[in-house]
Amino acid sequence: MSNLLVIKAHPLSAEHSTSMKVMDHFISSFKASNPDASVEIVDVFTSDIPELDEALLTAMYSLKAGNDFATLTTEQQGLLTRFNASTEQFLAADRIVIANALWNLNIPTRLKAWVDTINVAGKTFKYTATGPAPLTEGKKVLHIQSNGGSYNGQDFSSMYLKGIMNFVGVNDYHQLFIEGIDHHPEDSDKILAAAFASAADLAKTF
Repeated sequence: MSNLLVIKAHPLSAEHSTSMKVMDHFISSFKASNPDASVEIVDVFTSDIPELDEALLTAMYSLKAGNDFATLTTEQQGLLTRFNASTEQFLAADRIVIANALWNLNIPTRLKAWVDTINVAGKTFKYTATGPAPLTEGKKVLHIQSNGGSYNGQDFSSMYLKGIMNFVGVNDYHQLFIEGIDHHPEDSDKILAAAFASAADLAKTF
């Protein structure tokens, strides 16, 4: 049975967000093609995903130095537990969808916090004598992103996410861009219809 993990990286709903409209269309199409699949949606704006701050990093370094988990503060234990849970959730999924809008040529900060939980030495990649090597295998990722202009995958956001996924070992990587709605509002219906069609096609084989 397929296990689809959807990372919703926009604070607004489909009513106000183009990327969320296309994400919802993909999920509906995927469920229709995979009725037995498990679909789990993580909203990075409402989920308690810890950021790499002083408390979390201090806890990580403490454990790395050989200290026991029980010696950490209650706050640190909670942060590490949530961080590790996000890592394991990613590892358990065989298909992942990441949906966001392009904000100032980059990803939302809350999405960056999630990315930090899935780029973990010893779990999703390892260090070797010849450099880092991926540990993640057999995953398929789709990145859905709405862009006000047209960048053809050359914006920092899409290049960063693709680079991270390749780094941890995800090579079956797909991109669906909804581009130019802000630049050409007169074509918005046509652009959105094309994105819906692409999402439906991808869902059949994803």
